[in-house]
Amino acid sequence: MKLITQLSWLLRVLLFLAVFAFALMNTGPVTLRFFLGQTWETPMILVLLLAFAFGAAIGVLACLSRMLGQRREINKLERELNAAGDHTLPHDRGLPPQA
Repeated sequence: MKLITQLSWLLRVLLFLAVFAFALMNTGPVTLRFFLGQTWETPMILVLLLAFAFGAAIGVLACLSRMLGQRREINKLERELNAAGDHTLPHDRGLPPQA
């Protein structure tokens, strides 16, 4: 399990460095054109980093509803288990955890 955690962190660092290096190579000014003729001129590095952050935030929000649903289901199942009078979980009694 420790190897997977280390590989995960290595992948995160490599992704960050790749995005950062790409942004540093693209520091020239860029003009963004919005609706109704509005424009915004800023360095491309800022646009790239904002786009990356916005995409990451959308990814987190996409996972959030599923995670909250699973958390609600876990709480419901724990309440049912406690209501049945059994206060120990299966792995606490020496049984292997169910997949």
